[in-house]
Parts: sequence; C-alpha cells; structure tokens
Amino acid sequence: MQVGRETALEKRVRYYHSQIDMELLASGCDYSELPDTYVIFICDYDPFGGKRYCYTFETSCNEDASIEYHSGSKSIFLSTCGENESEVTRELVKFLKFVKADLKESEEDFEDDFVKKIQKSIHHIKGNREMEERFMLMELLLRDERREGRAEGVRLACLDILSDLGDVPSDLEKSIMEETDLEILKNWIKLAAKADSIESFLDSVK
Repeated sequence: MQVGRETALEKRVRYYHSQIDMELLASGCDYSELPDTYVIFICDYDPFGGKRYCYTFETSCNEDASIEYHSGSKSIFLSTCGENESEVTRELVKFLKFVKADLKESEEDFEDDFVKKIQKSIHHIKGNREMEERFMLMELLLRDERREGRAEGVRLACLDILSDLGDVPSDLEKSIMEETDLEILKNWIKLAAKADSIESFLDSVK
C-alpha cells in the first residue's frame, strides 16, 4: 500500500520479485519449477498519470512485440484515482473506492461482497486489539497486586475494564468493591477482559 508518491517504485517492484524468487526455488531445483509471481502495489495516487485504475506490466520483446515471452513475472499497480470504470471490473472499482474512503465513509455499504469481508475483518481486528489492551491492563494491575499484596487494585481494575463496556450497575459495583476473596476477584477480572458487554459479564459469573 502506497499513500505517498515513490520516485523508485519500479525498482522496488524489481527488488520484490527477486526476493520472492530467491525464496521459491530451492538449491538444485529446475528453473521450470518456479511458479508465476505477482507484485501488487495499491497506490492512493496515480503512479503513471494515465488515469487508470489498473496498470499491469509484463516483460516483452522491444524489437517484436508479437513474440511471446513468458517469464511468469507480473507487476500490477492499482490506483484509487482511476477514471476508466468501463475498462475494469465493477468489483475492482468498489474495492479501490473503499481504499480511498476516509474513516467514516469506509463504514458505508459499498454493495460488494469482498469489501464487506474486509470491513468485517477490520471490525474483528479492532475488537481483538481492544481485548488485547484489556488483557495488558489486567496483567499490569495483577502484577502490581502481587507486588503490593493488596486486592484493592484488582477491584478497581475490574471496574475500570467493565466501564469500557458501559455503565456499571450500582449493585454490581458494590459486589465487586465488597468482595474480599482474591481468587474470585482474579477470576472476575479475567471474565471482564473477555466480555463484550456488561450483560455477558453478568451471565459468565452466574
């Protein structure tokens, strides 16, 4: 993905192809075993000024373009700034419009199954990151608790994590703050880190 204009984009593509080939062919193997390779750059600008959504490059003979030269190496540049919708697939245009969209626009319905899969994956990744942050916070606070030998930090950590899920009911807050069993508190904080709502947390501790 390229958001800024690169002066040596073609040389970078050449380098990537060479690195791929080095990994694909084991020592002593025949060159015919090399599979086709593709290097694809998604550019948030027009890399060649042709107002195209897609530029595809393969090797050819300068002296006679009719001669077929199958090296199996393709370089593809996709541009979000294309204007030739009639020459490419509808799916490609939808995808590149999604890539170009700002944060708010990227949540819209692009009426494309592939874009919907990407949106779903992004939501899943964001959710996992939030959960990961909760677990990191939990680990830090549990470490502090072990060092200081007090349960107060665990109670507060549990409430802090739950507050990210919504308003904590007063009776739940009271139950947490009055709990003295450290093992129960540790279990609650783990359940809070995994929960996606206050309701799911309450269901898990029943």
